[in-house]
Amino acid sequence: MKPDFETMSKAELRSYVIAHRDDNEAFYMLVDRLKADNKDAVRYPCPKTPEDWEKVPKLIEEQIKKLEK
Repeated sequence: MKPDFETMSKAELRSYVIAHRDDNEAFYMLVDRLKADNKDAVRYPCPKTPEDWEKVPKLIEEQIKKLEK
């Protein structure tokens, strides 16, 4: 009998997935939870041009300042 993934904490679910790597249901439940926790995260596309790469240090600095607050 499988455990109730809905009632498990994220840490418990992560431990379960590591111990039961072939359990796709548990894996997808963990991925869904991680996505839900980060739904407001800002995502930047991979830089493709030299101009994009020039913006990277500034974006990193901005993110560090947000995290320090």
